[in-house]
Amino acid sequence: MNYINENTGDPKVGKIIKHAVIATIAIMVVFGSFGTVKAGERGVKTRLGEVAGVVEPGLYFKLFFIERVHKMSVKTRTVIYEKENPLTSASKDLQDVSISTVVNYRINPTKVEQIFVQYGTVDSFEERAIRPVVRDTVKAVSSQFTAEELVTKRAQFGLDTLKLLNERLVEKSVIVEEGNITNLQFSPSFSQAIEAKVTAVQNAEAAKNKLEQVKFEAEQKVTTARAEAESIRLQSDAANNEKYIQLKSLDVQAEAINKWNGVLPQQMIPGGSVPFINLTK
Repeated sequence: MNYINENTGDPKVGKIIKHAVIATIAIMVVFGSFGTVKAGERGVKTRLGEVAGVVEPGLYFKLFFIERVHKMSVKTRTVIYEKENPLTSASKDLQDVSISTVVNYRINPTKVEQIFVQYGTVDSFEERAIRPVVRDTVKAVSSQFTAEELVTKRAQFGLDTLKLLNERLVEKSVIVEEGNITNLQFSPSFSQAIEAKVTAVQNAEAAKNKLEQVKFEAEQKVTTARAEAESIRLQSDAANNEKYIQLKSLDVQAEAINKWNGVLPQQMIPGGSVPFINLTK
């Protein structure tokens, strides 16, 4: 194309501008007609403002200026109510308690179109739909436990909260992956009372265990004493038994015979008898 005026030698400014505009529009049309949706995302395609379908991860094409693709994350997100911004609730016995909570969730990929239509973005969906449910659920479950039970049955409190969260959020196209009660904070006076009671229970349990040990040792001593007394009684009964005495005498004689070397004494004591010979029997 000739952009120089052959007669004057000047550039054809109008022609240059016209072709530049056409080239720019062509580039915009080409590069604005396709794009990509990353893994962990879904795209909601709109045509002149009306939802026209969901775009899966990968390359997509759209009509320039007519269609748009709004990307929505389906990755795990976290709702946090930590110490700086805990949930304030009341226990079953009307004790004020601050509850720190962490909930991991993700939106159902098959429901991104409905969520987009109702909320527009995932951030708006979280702020307007998920956080209120988390707050209300934690408060509802905590009100079923006394303040002391919130401490002693903390694991059960967490499980009950997670179960109810799943039931309520599944209706909003949300998948709850994990929920944890990370901290409980009571008033200073109540915390001291709980600590004192727990300490008293622990001390009582320790004293009970000590008493059981003492009782066991005493029973062992009684059993040992009874066994010794029974042994002494049996020996006493045996010592007064004539047959036992005869058997004992025979045992003594047998032992002496085993020790005798077979030689009679060289000297006899007058009036004495030959050892171990009983001529009357």
